[in-house]
Amino acid sequence: MKTLIKITIMLILMSCNSDFKNGEDEIIHDENMVLLPPTQAFWDNLSAMCGKSFEGRLDSDSASDTDVAGKVLIMNVRKCSENEIKVPFVVGEDKSRTWIFTKIGDRLQLKHDHRHEDGTEDDTNFYGGMTSNAGRDTLQMFIADQQTLDMLDFAAFNVWMVELVPNQHFTYSLRRISTDRHFRVVFDLTKEVTAPVSLWGWDD
Repeated sequence: MKTLIKITIMLILMSCNSDFKNGEDEIIHDENMVLLPPTQAFWDNLSAMCGKSFEGRLDSDSASDTDVAGKVLIMNVRKCSENEIKVPFVVGEDKSRTWIFTKIGDRLQLKHDHRHEDGTEDDTNFYGGMTSNAGRDTLQMFIADQQTLDMLDFAAFNVWMVELVPNQHFTYSLRRISTDRHFRVVFDLTKEVTAPVSLWGWDD
């Protein structure tokens, strides 16, 4: 099963070559294009959660994730606009992480904003990627972009997957192709929790 998943993701990565122009690293995006129905439905479902917070759990067992294991995990769909949704991800007392979803043409972008407790940016910041197709209304896949490669060469084959089934669960996962790297957290959308405060880099 793991082999099938790796092959499937690799084929998607290969198909992304059609989005590059003449071997350059810049992806072609028409800013006048609009999201296709599955992508728009995903966006609308995430937007509908704005202002709400939910508790999650770690659903992977990588040795790299000891800083997350056993901690209270909270996602807070905190700030929403027409083209951007910011979702802080709190791990215990660590309030440094925010997922940023952005509309770019007919695609979605996912970036990771990491802050120190004083609000300043972490040295490793704003890595992430772009969807390569319309995805599904419940699932979007983000392929590591050039900025991520320039910043973290080992993350060149990162693929982030976000699954959102309204009123059921929200899942954020990372896989690194051709490695055993796997991270997955699942949030229960059936029960809201209190929103976190004093998030690093945020003005509450």
